[in-house]
Amino acid sequence: MREITHFIDGAAKAGASGRFGDVFNPNTGEVQARVQLATTAELDAAVQVAARAQVEWAAVNPQRRARVMFEFKRLVEANMDALAHLLSSEHGKVIADSKGDIQRGLEVIEFACGIPHALKGEYTEGAGPGIDVYSMRQPLGVVAGITPFNFPAMIPMWMFGIAIAVGNTFILKPSERDPSVPVRLAELFMEAGANLGMDLKGVLNVVHGDKVSVDAILEHPLIRAVSFVGSSDIAHYVYLTGTANGKRVQAMGGAKNHGLVLPDADLDQVVKDLSGAAFGSAGERCMALPVVVPVGKKTADELRERLVAEIATLKVGVSTDAAAHYGPVVTAAHKAKIEGYIQMGVDEGAELVVDGRGFTLQGYEKGFFVGPSLFDGVKPTMKTYQEEIFGPVLQMVRAESFEEALALPSNHQYGNGVAIFTRNGRAAREFAARVNVGMVGINVPIPVPVAYHSFGGWKRSAFGDVNQHGMEGVRFYTKVKTITARWPEGDVADSAFVIPTMK
Repeated sequence: MREITHFIDGAAKAGASGRFGDVFNPNTGEVQARVQLATTAELDAAVQVAARAQVEWAAVNPQRRARVMFEFKRLVEANMDALAHLLSSEHGKVIADSKGDIQRGLEVIEFACGIPHALKGEYTEGAGPGIDVYSMRQPLGVVAGITPFNFPAMIPMWMFGIAIAVGNTFILKPSERDPSVPVRLAELFMEAGANLGMDLKGVLNVVHGDKVSVDAILEHPLIRAVSFVGSSDIAHYVYLTGTANGKRVQAMGGAKNHGLVLPDADLDQVVKDLSGAAFGSAGERCMALPVVVPVGKKTADELRERLVAEIATLKVGVSTDAAAHYGPVVTAAHKAKIEGYIQMGVDEGAELVVDGRGFTLQGYEKGFFVGPSLFDGVKPTMKTYQEEIFGPVLQMVRAESFEEALALPSNHQYGNGVAIFTRNGRAAREFAARVNVGMVGINVPIPVPVAYHSFGGWKRSAFGDVNQHGMEGVRFYTKVKTITARWPEGDVADSAFVIPTMK
């Protein structure tokens, strides 16, 4: 059986813990590999390697670091098909979706290619008599990322692309459920350096693990910052533990994104958008759209009828089926969790209009497949509404007015993303200004910002003050140093015993 090792100091590194995690093929339900799980000592060894490499890497000028990012981007694009198939084989998403996963990560790498411009400081000439003031951005040192299973290419690149480009070295702890693509990205990063005649050993390291590795990262004194994406409870734990140990922490948590549908919306487009946003990638996205809020009975009844017809056309298939809209979920345990939520919704009194439980695929009966499900009559008091299901389940919560609809996402414990579907510009503008959510889409079902803006939710969807990627990412992974310089002429001035001012 294939064994997935750590990647430390530019090469595969076998672990010595004797602990392993199973890596499944979600299409067949079979264990296809096992991944080594690191000890605290093994994590420390990787950090020591990264700390030594960081001194030399930080001394590389920003333009040369940008060239590495250009070459890394080229190599990832050249290996797109192989990476997508590898990703799908462990995650379960269809090949086209895996390519989208990789491409969205590459967009942040593209932003990192412009890092010389992003690192420029500020300068004031003549702030005082013969005094100039200027600032510079400098790397933190060794930083780390803890990434989830649902985007094993995109989210690691969101983190390490900017972190490394600004001069840090990086420890990546990917999900143990689909760890192969992160290792392959590290290999391609080393190849990018070699192609440019640069030795990048220790700059990007991949350490596999579970809570042991997470705690080791959060407690290690040489790790200056930690970026995390996962469930909200763990995000909160990561934030509290990391900051208690003196680290910068950005911890992105769960979501329950809403899509408001006003009576004037183009329902043909809305149905297509909802179908992709709710069921794409089997709903395993923090920016999925699992709650739809139609305003008014007429809108709700018509939308329900159209959604039922649209769901009937969806094809659930294996990852390599080009005609499939989505594939299996990541593990048998996650499948059971999703189906448990569906039963919970029935028990709570919601109407299960379409039931995706019990779905099987001929020839893949042991695969982790869940069919699309649709609930109507969902109430805000229901646990299935309050919690993140993270599966192909769409819940309809009916609202009588714009104000009632606006209050639903605004009052929810999560505040990651939200969308409104309407032709009314005034209503859309008011909604965007008032809704208590971090990322807003106007006729855009999955409002993930482009790479040169930043990604981040509100409330229990994010802990920390700085968002991911864009200039927010640059600020997170750097510290500002401000210099006040004077070049005196003539006689030496008397010592000053009061605070200096710029008269």
